[in-house]
Amino acid sequence: MSDETPLATATAARTLVMLAALVVIVWGLKQGGALLLPFLFAVFLSILAAPLVLWLERLRVQPALAVLVTMLGVLGVLAGFGALLTTSLTGFDEALPGYREALDALFARLTAHLGSYGVDLSELLQEEHVEPGMVVGMAGSFVGSVIAALSNTALVVLTMVFILLEVAGLPGKLRAAMGDPQADLAEFSAIMREVQRYLLIKTAVSAVTGLCATLLLMVLGVDFPVLWGLVAFLLNFIPTVGSVIAALPPLALSLVQPELGVLSAVVVGLGYLGINTLIGNIIEPQLMGRRLGLSPLVVFLSLVFWGWVWGTVGMLLSVPLTIAARIVLERSEGMQWVAVLLGPSPEWERPPPVGLLVRLGLRKRAEPERPEAVSPPPDPASDPEERSPPPGG
Repeated sequence: MSDETPLATATAARTLVMLAALVVIVWGLKQGGALLLPFLFAVFLSILAAPLVLWLERLRVQPALAVLVTMLGVLGVLAGFGALLTTSLTGFDEALPGYREALDALFARLTAHLGSYGVDLSELLQEEHVEPGMVVGMAGSFVGSVIAALSNTALVVLTMVFILLEVAGLPGKLRAAMGDPQADLAEFSAIMREVQRYLLIKTAVSAVTGLCATLLLMVLGVDFPVLWGLVAFLLNFIPTVGSVIAALPPLALSLVQPELGVLSAVVVGLGYLGINTLIGNIIEPQLMGRRLGLSPLVVFLSLVFWGWVWGTVGMLLSVPLTIAARIVLERSEGMQWVAVLLGPSPEWERPPPVGLLVRLGLRKRAEPERPEAVSPPPDPASDPEERSPPPGG
């Protein structure tokens, strides 16, 4: 009994120290958001831009010139993105009070209509401090928070320059740090490739989602279609919840614009549903594969945690950070079980898919194919035809 007591005490002390360290780390992340967020943006942008730098260096371009060309391209994209955002937000801020008044009036008419049937929502809305006009304003506040995170452009650009300058020489430095010039960096390279692949695919898919949303709203005549396309692009980095939030402002605008109405709102809703179903549920999973998937519970918890730590921008970065952590854990000795818990359910635990015709009873469920039994080869000793005649017979 005396031997177990010190062991239990040491285990409890170690657990308390780990919890205290975790609290300190979370507190540091929360307090240091103003410095850490630009650094994280620089890291993610560097991961996206690194292939171009390495490609230019393989073409015998000097490293400094390769980084300069890459940074000019990145700055051009960021400048165009920022110009679109600021231009769209300027007109939107001017029109926002009118939209809020129109939404409040529409909701007041709806509340009065429901009240005639005995459904009273006024007290509930007053208790919960719900304002219908906030639906339109929250998109502007979200975009504003992203711009605020990127406001320290000089820090982001300088961090990117130094990271990209170190890209080509990083393997040599890692080998020198390990004391083995011939060390195999396959695991490190695989981690970087998978993080890079996720960010590239997610950025491309989000860009296509934003472009489709912009074209849809342009065709329907909804105000500020470019702004809502940019919002859809940014919020697509937040799975499930982001696509729903991105659809709310254009839905609300289609209800209050004089030339539009309920039918246009229905078309907007169905259009967003079709875009996110096709791209988010069919195309993106095919491109990503299961290795870059996450459990829905983990996605929700990461949204809550990083949103609490860094606000809206934390929610934007939550899934890329969790994906990167899962890839690192998956390739770390002894931590693969944590990566399994973070990922989706294994394929062998999922029931086989059932088609629509089977559900409607128009087709029978296909039975799984079973391999045919292979009969053993005949034994010559037991087969009279295979017996050889006796000698001299």
